[in-house]
Amino acid sequence: MSGRIIVATGNAGKVREMQEILEGSGYSLVSMREAGVEADMEENGNTYEENAMIKARAIAPLVSDIVLADDSGMEVDYLGGEPGIYSARYLGEETSFGDKMEDILRRLEGVPERERGGRFVCAIAVILPDGTELSVQATMEGRIAHERSGAGGFGYDPIFYVPEYGKTAAELTEAEKNRISHRGKALQLMKEELRKYENLDCK
Repeated sequence: MSGRIIVATGNAGKVREMQEILEGSGYSLVSMREAGVEADMEENGNTYEENAMIKARAIAPLVSDIVLADDSGMEVDYLGGEPGIYSARYLGEETSFGDKMEDILRRLEGVPERERGGRFVCAIAVILPDGTELSVQATMEGRIAHERSGAGGFGYDPIFYVPEYGKTAAELTEAEKNRISHRGKALQLMKEELRKYENLDCK
């Protein structure tokens, strides 16, 4: 099994990042926009996996290709797991990530290092042309920094400190981030799931 995968996003940067991680898999990823697909996707699930599957199921009936959707977020232990599945909608969808990050840093002001733990979580859902549904989930553990640092990545990367590298996710190189990120790990897991079905198809 190989060929085209339609990603349930209009974010070309995200698709490019996913393509780099899946390099050598034989799959070519395209965004919904590139595929000429439009669909209403209301992310009203209670988990990352549910939201990813909602998006995949909205696209699957409209195409004959493999469909992939992801849902991710940042969980801050001191804030009881907030913003979690609401990461993109935290303080409102129209609020910039700069403002979202400043609000989180304000809420953590004075909180000691040992209590600033957190993680990025990513769930990926895939629906194959025959209707088979697959899902995986992975995390990247770290801490919430005391200030923003770095210009790379996107979202909350500038305040997510990765102890093993001594820098924020926004300061990681693309290669470093793809190797250890929640999305990178989840895509590698999904690549293995797709290989299982590829092997079954060949028997």
